[in-house]
Parts: sequence; structure tokens; C-alpha cells
Amino acid sequence: MQKNWQHTENFRIGNNHGIYPTIDHGPFPYVFNIRQQALRNRAFRSTVWTGKHQQLTLMNIPVGGEIGLENHSENDQFIRIISGQALVQMGTRKDQLHYRKNINSDDAVIIPAGTWHNITNTGRTPLKLYSLYAPFAHPKGTVHLTKNDADEAES
Repeated sequence: MQKNWQHTENFRIGNNHGIYPTIDHGPFPYVFNIRQQALRNRAFRSTVWTGKHQQLTLMNIPVGGEIGLENHSENDQFIRIISGQALVQMGTRKDQLHYRKNINSDDAVIIPAGTWHNITNTGRTPLKLYSLYAPFAHPKGTVHLTKNDADEAES
């Protein structure tokens, strides 16, 4: 049986201040330049693709900002830094983040399910990254323009 896959081009809303990817292309096949999209992304979190078993998001963390201390009990997570500098902290308890490492462009971070973690932008430019969750962690099509938007949606 042949699948009739749909394909959607990126639809963007924006102004002089930035471009926000707004379409989640999953679960259909999708090919794009992830570095280019991550560098263009101005939203704190923008979901690019959600499938049955994984999800891809782009993130833009402002200077001095952070992802925020979190724990995905059911999700393994892979993060790749596209541009910027940061501090990653991880641990088995939220008050014991004993693993600390400075990370830079092209570094990858693997976070096992159930691990407390945070990433703080320590550089002089916005931190650009992408994150893969398995299984997916956010509702399909999630876009949070700011960390405050993300915090409100997750409270």
C-alpha cells in the first residue's frame, strides 16, 4: 500500500525582528537545512517535526537566559548546539546538579530520561540549538515565542 504523503513548505510569520517557523511538518517526510533554520529561529521554542516516536524542536536562548530546570521522566533528549556558548548542568535530583560542563557550537548533549537538567546561555550572542525528544515531549505544532510563554503553557 502506497502512502500519499503531503509536503508543506515552511510558512513563516515575522517582522523586522525575526522569523518564526510555524508549521510542524510531522509525521510526513521533510528535508531542510537545520543549521539555517536554527540560526533564523527567533522563538524560544518552535516545533519543526513531531512523529509517532520522536520530536524535533529549535530553540533560541537569549544572552543570560536558560532553558530552565526540567526533567522529562519518559523522554530521552539529544541537544546539539548550532551557535553560542552555554553551561549544561545535570543530575539525578533537582538540588544535586553535579554534572557541569561548558559547551559550544557543534557540541552535543545527551540527556537520559529522568535526569534533571538545565542549559544556561553564557555567551555574548543568542544560543541556537535543536533538540530531539524520544518520544515527543510537547504538543504537535508547539511554538513558544518566549520562555515566559513556555513556562505558562507548562504550568
